Amino acid sequence: MGASAFDKIDFQYAGKAPDDLRDSLEAVSLLAELRDDEEKAPPQDVLAAAQGDYTRLVEALYAQGYYGPVVRIQVDGREAATIPPFNAPSQIGTVTVTVQPGKRFKFGAAQVAPLAPDSPETEGFRRGRPALATVVREAAQNGVTGWRAVGHAEAKIADQQITARHDAARLDVGVTLDPGRRYRFGDVNVTSESAVKPARIRQIAGIPRGETFDPDAVEKAAQRLRSTGTFRSVVLQEQPTAGEDLDIGIEVVDRKPRRIGAGLELSSSEGVAVSGFWLHRNILGGAERFRIEGQASQLGGTSGNKPDYSLSARFEKPAVYGADTLFFATAGISREDEPDYISDTLEFGVGVSQEFSDTLTGELGFNLSRSEVTDLYLPGDPTRTLDVFSMPTALTWDERNVTLNPTDGFYVRADAEPFTLLSGAESGDDTGLRFMLDARAYKGFGEEDKVVAAVRMQFGSLSGPDASSAPPDYLFYSGGGGTVRGQPYDSLDATYDNGVELGGRSFVGLSGELRVGVTDKIGVVGFYDTGYIGPESVYDGSGNWHAGAGLGVRYDTPVGPIRVDVAGPVSGDTSDGVQFYIGIGQAF
Repeated sequence: MGASAFDKIDFQYAGKAPDDLRDSLEAVSLLAELRDDEEKAPPQDVLAAAQGDYTRLVEALYAQGYYGPVVRIQVDGREAATIPPFNAPSQIGTVTVTVQPGKRFKFGAAQVAPLAPDSPETEGFRRGRPALATVVREAAQNGVTGWRAVGHAEAKIADQQITARHDAARLDVGVTLDPGRRYRFGDVNVTSESAVKPARIRQIAGIPRGETFDPDAVEKAAQRLRSTGTFRSVVLQEQPTAGEDLDIGIEVVDRKPRRIGAGLELSSSEGVAVSGFWLHRNILGGAERFRIEGQASQLGGTSGNKPDYSLSARFEKPAVYGADTLFFATAGISREDEPDYISDTLEFGVGVSQEFSDTLTGELGFNLSRSEVTDLYLPGDPTRTLDVFSMPTALTWDERNVTLNPTDGFYVRADAEPFTLLSGAESGDDTGLRFMLDARAYKGFGEEDKVVAAVRMQFGSLSGPDASSAPPDYLFYSGGGGTVRGQPYDSLDATYDNGVELGGRSFVGLSGELRVGVTDKIGVVGFYDTGYIGPESVYDGSGNWHAGAGLGVRYDTPVGPIRVDVAGPVSGDTSDGVQFYIGIGQAF
């Protein structure tokens, strides 16, 4: 521990002071903060902290329901409040803080009125409960919030009578609310310069003109504008008029229109994966996004796989069929050079994404692709052409508290892609369905969720054509950073009746992690992954399992944790020694 700002600080309590009260007082004390600082503060700073602590400590006592406290702070025997701030002592030895909390008050009369129908209740705001100042503030604010929720945008506190009866240790609270006029949404005015057309800003915001004012609708409008990624800041202002209309002013500040970025991941078996992108925001003046992205993977790995390449483009336009609907169009070319096949693919697609709520989103698209596939598992490496029309759909339910590094909540995504083989179907089954489910859950434990348990379950199924006729990228493999760490990339496949080993038509993946924070930035992780690949469309146990386990380190950054994992095989016959993985973001 470094040198303290002074030789000694002593907190003394007269009368009964519960441990939680003592902890809260020392938590707000500037003197306690200086005491724990590694650098020695000058006497002027110590005196300023002491004089500021009077107010901070009294406010903390009020927050806990103590309305008759006595606080004394002595600096080397002198009351800090009496020392002129510009005549601080040249040296400070001992600071003594003496707190006499007095009696803890309880509510006598406790009323906030008038209240709107269905106003949120305030826990603890009733006669006989501890009279916490925070509860009083919350009760008053809940009353205002209740009126705003039913259209009274200018609701406010008109009067308040708060009386502390020291002889009975009772606090009487009477708060009178003024609901004000009930409003409906009026005009939406763009009050700042932007490269985005004002009509498009109003369309994206989606303020329901003519409907009763709702503060949640205003906040949702701000979220819609922010989610486009086009604006650096978004501010919505309520502008009451003389009538029943409440106009909304929108002020935005644009981001720079273009951005480039790159990513890098490293695995001992899969090699290096390099990616980069170029992004243009507001490319047509309506907050549209156009992104071109390229990736090269499996560069220099030890698994023997040759590099894969892809180049894709995506166009997005928000608020096309309503404020919560996003239109997108995609195009891409790719080359996959895997042990079982080589595939050169060109594809195009269009679709829409619909936000049903803050946590539930759906997608519907139409894709057309052509692939030249070389089947390396067959003698002579025959080549076939696959033309595929598909209708990818997805439903995502995201209840995580934080997207990049969650400590609580869950995430579920279900993808269903019905498809038709327009050419290349050899078995006669030219229609099918590929289904994929990804479910994750997180639970934090201890102070500040320093320990987090995370689990993941993946399930995949391919029905319709047999494995030899299906598009090879529709088949399932297991092994590597996205499925089973400690096992080589895509090392587990399925064995079919004819003895052919090929990607499976069913997949099950289970993963568990225990994440432990060591410091504010560094954490350690223990994990176990297992995966199953089978020849059947729905799991029946006829396939094979393998598993891996290991340890990892995480370093937190603003863009997500930097991840380093070391894993080895636990079961299965696909193992190839210890594997390590480096990337950005949690494994799941």
